[in-house]
Amino acid sequence: MTKIYELMPDIQGEEMVFLQNMTKEYSDDQLRNFANIYRARRKDPQMILLLCLLGFVGVSGVHRFILNQIGMGILYFFTAGLCLIGTIVDLVNYRTLSFTFNRQVASEIHYMLGQSK
Repeated sequence: MTKIYELMPDIQGEEMVFLQNMTKEYSDDQLRNFANIYRARRKDPQMILLLCLLGFVGVSGVHRFILNQIGMGILYFFTAGLCLIGTIVDLVNYRTLSFTFNRQVASEIHYMLGQSK
């Protein structure tokens, strides 16, 4: 039986544990389906970090737009990352921001695959 870490070796930590628990009952085909869809929609924490760093050169909030937090993205953009304080906080919490988004994506895919049975 294929495991999620064999299909997605680049995922680590609490995200891997979350995905293993979510997909433990999946067949090999379901798991491959899930991994393909998840890989396409997942946001890499390193990308979020780099986009957050853009806030220091004058383009604050891009990472929030990418994470589908449009309201916060607009707020960051017009307030220079809440006077850089919000940008600094997001730099510290970039992994949590990406994991929260990725967990939501995984739940949506899990629900979608459950509906197609």
